[in-house]
Formats: sequence, structure tokens, C-alpha cells
Amino acid sequence: MQDAGKWLVIIGALILGLGMIFYFWGDKFQWIGHLPGDIRIERDNFKFYFPLTTMVLFSIVINVVIRLVKWITVYLQS
Repeated sequence: MQDAGKWLVIIGALILGLGMIFYFWGDKFQWIGHLPGDIRIERDNFKFYFPLTTMVLFSIVINVVIRLVKWITVYLQS
């Protein structure tokens, strides 16, 4: 049960850190959601937005971070 508490504190700290980054430097991230390949259709009474490239980029970044965390934990245990 203590492991779950530790992970909740770590996840909370990460969310807090991301929130502070977006709060103080949010204007520096205007490119997010406006990358080439993001689909945007705007008509008179209709708007459709599908951030395809942004989702692929975030998926790659999250995948790399998870692999690094796994690699570090395995490396520290041996």
C-alpha cells in the first residue's frame, strides 16, 4: 500500500510541475495543436479539429519517457 502512495505523490508532483510550466510559460507553447498535419475544417456552422500530428508527437515523447523510466529502474535494481 505504501508503494501506491509513493506513486500517487510522484504523479501529483509531475502534474503540479506541468501545471506550473503551462501557467508561467504557456505563451511559449502556442505551436501545440497547430502543427502541419493537424486536420482543421471550418465552415459557416461547423468546426472540426483533429490534432493528428500533435497526438503522434505526444505519443512518441510519452513512449520514450516510459522506456527511460523502465530502463533506469532496471539499471538501479541490478
